[in-house]
Amino acid sequence: MRIYLLIAKKDIMIFSKSFGYAIRSVLYVAIMRNEKRYVQVEEVASKLAVPRHFMGKVMKKLAKEKILVSTKGPSGGFILNEHTLNMSLMSLIEIIDGVEIFDSCALRSKECNALSPCPMHFQLETVKHNLKSILSDTTIGNLIDENNPEFIRSISTAIDITLIKELAQSPKVY
Repeated sequence: MRIYLLIAKKDIMIFSKSFGYAIRSVLYVAIMRNEKRYVQVEEVASKLAVPRHFMGKVMKKLAKEKILVSTKGPSGGFILNEHTLNMSLMSLIEIIDGVEIFDSCALRSKECNALSPCPMHFQLETVKHNLKSILSDTTIGNLIDENNPEFIRSISTAIDITLIKELAQSPKVY
């Protein structure tokens, strides 16, 4: 699996597309938890403007890893595992992408380590350490607890603003 730092249209992406889809789908299911119903892959894919087939694969993996709970059948779908909101973003990255991004050389040097460093090794080790720390200290629940409706709205092309307001006013149920 390759993880690229992309700079296009002023966007910088340091994680894989799979991780982006995974975190957005978990956040969407978290937002929908107040409706007390299973959320289907088709709905998530549609609301997040993600190909249904790819979203299905990502959500199946999330269910296999017990981040989401899935139920089959016409009224089936996905809900959050009771511990998901307390899960760190680093744990989600490990499940979806692995930790290769933190172990590989930014310049793609085959033998880059403390004994045989590339020109940027020690500077980037600090950056990687800080990023790992931030990701380890940030939970999925932190992303929706910040009472930031603009962020929540930004993950979806079609989340209803009234749903965001309800989420902000509802008691925190984990």
